Amino acid sequence: MPETTAGEDRMLYYSKAVNEALDEELARDPDVLLIGEDIGVYGGAFGVTKGLYDKYGPERIWETPISENSIVGLAVGAAMMGLRPVVEIMFMDFIALAMDQILNSAGKLHYMYNGQVTVPMVVRTPGGAKGGYGPSHSQMLTNLFVGVPGIRVVAPSDAAQAKGLLKSAIRDPNPVLFIENKRLYPQRGHVPPGEYTRDLGQAVVAAPGSDVTIAAYSAMVPICLAVKQAVEPRGISLEVVDLVSLQPLDMETIAASVRKTGRLVIAEEACLTGGVGAEVAARVAAECLDALEAPIRRVAAHDVPVPSAPELERVVLPGAEDVVLAVRDVLRW
Repeated sequence: MPETTAGEDRMLYYSKAVNEALDEELARDPDVLLIGEDIGVYGGAFGVTKGLYDKYGPERIWETPISENSIVGLAVGAAMMGLRPVVEIMFMDFIALAMDQILNSAGKLHYMYNGQVTVPMVVRTPGGAKGGYGPSHSQMLTNLFVGVPGIRVVAPSDAAQAKGLLKSAIRDPNPVLFIENKRLYPQRGHVPPGEYTRDLGQAVVAAPGSDVTIAAYSAMVPICLAVKQAVEPRGISLEVVDLVSLQPLDMETIAASVRKTGRLVIAEEACLTGGVGAEVAARVAAECLDALEAPIRRVAAHDVPVPSAPELERVVLPGAEDVVLAVRDVLRW
C-alpha cells in the first residue's frame, strides 16, 4: 500500500495516535469493529480506546470476558464472514493463550481454503517492559511470531508510524500482529492529520550514517537514535535502520545499509535466542557476507524472565550502554 500524507504535522502521544487511527477507521468502514477486555467504558488498560465506546456504542466496540483464545477465535470467524475486527490483547504476555487461533487458524485458513476466504483482522497488543510490571506482564514475544506463516508482524517505533501502520493493517487482507510498546505510549511525535497510511512491509532509515548500521525496532529505535547523537562528537557515524516490519523483513533496505557501512549491530528488547535479531543476522550473513568488515553483533534482553524489581529489570533489558559497547566492538574502538 503506498504511503499517503495530508496536511501539517502535529505533535501527538503514541497512544493518542493509535486511538485516532482506530477512530478514523471505525468512521470510514462500518465493517471495522473492536474486540477486547475492558476496551469500552474503561478505555483499555492503557487508555488507548478511551472515548470510542461513547462514540460508536456496543455494536462496534465489543467488550469480552477474560478469554484470549475465544476473543481471537471470534475475530477469526468475523473476519472470514467479511468484517474487519481489531482485537486488543491487554498485555502481550497473554497472547500465548490465543496462540492456537493465531498459528492454526488466522494464518492458515486462506491457504487451507485455496484462497476462497481471507482473514482481514488485526491483533493489537502492548509488548515490552515498563518499570517493574514483572515476568508475566513485561515480555516482548516477537520471537514466537516471526516464524508463523501467513501473518504479518509490525512494530511501530513512533506516533506517526503507529497511526499510519495501524490504518494500513486494518485495511490489509491478511491477519496482522500489531505490536505496540508500553514505554512508547507516553512519547510524543509529529503526526500528519487526516488520511495517512504507511507501507506495512517497508523498513525506514531513521537516521543516515556511514560507519555502522544499527537495525532496531519498537522502543529500541529511540534508544539507538540517542546513541547516534552521543557518539557523533567522537567522529562516529551510525546509520539507524528501523525494521518496522518483522515479518516479512525488508531485506532490500537492510542489505543496502550494511553494504554501505560494512558493519551491523542489531538491537531488540526481546530475548537474545531465536529472535528477530537472529533472523536478520542469518539473512545478512547469507546475502551480504562479502560486505562485512567485522562480525555482526546483537544486543537483546538476557534469556531469563523479566524481574519485577526495577533495578534487576534494568540489568536484564538492553540499554544504551549495551548498544555503545556493541558499536565499539565492531569498530574495534
